[in-house]
Amino acid sequence: GNSPTSANPILAGQGADYLYKQLSEFKAAEGKPAIRDNAIMAGMTAILSPEDMRSLAVYFSQQKPKPAAATDEKLVAAGKTLWRKGDFERGIPACAGCHGPAGAGVPAQYPRLAGQYAEYTETQLKNFRTEARSNDPERMMRTIADKLSDKHIKALADYIAGLR
Repeated sequence: GNSPTSANPILAGQGADYLYKQLSEFKAAEGKPAIRDNAIMAGMTAILSPEDMRSLAVYFSQQKPKPAAATDEKLVAAGKTLWRKGDFERGIPACAGCHGPAGAGVPAQYPRLAGQYAEYTETQLKNFRTEARSNDPERMMRTIADKLSDKHIKALADYIAGLR
């Protein structure tokens, strides 16, 4: 659950319902392609039953996260503003509105982001922006990410890494 590399997410402490949803979306089913396209995860989920995925989700949700850390004070300050207030002029809502003030998320709806590796968060936001990732209900994250510059994304990712 605590990935040793920042290219992979920290799953420890994530909501079980959210983890189950993500595992399910990496798996092709009933002749349809997977909702999330990732060759590594497709291979890992291919043999898992729904019960296996639920068990894994509960297991990871109960682990204690070893959070990442913020690294750049200027990025953190900019990220904090976006997280707490958003950017009204650009139509960017505050991240805290859905993911909570401390980044704990809302199980089954919005993931826990606090302490996530900055590199992983940055990649996911860019994937939402380019629509390489499209498993967000009502296009919510794709719409928001489309309004974020690379600088915004980097600032948010660094701030999120330091959230507790």
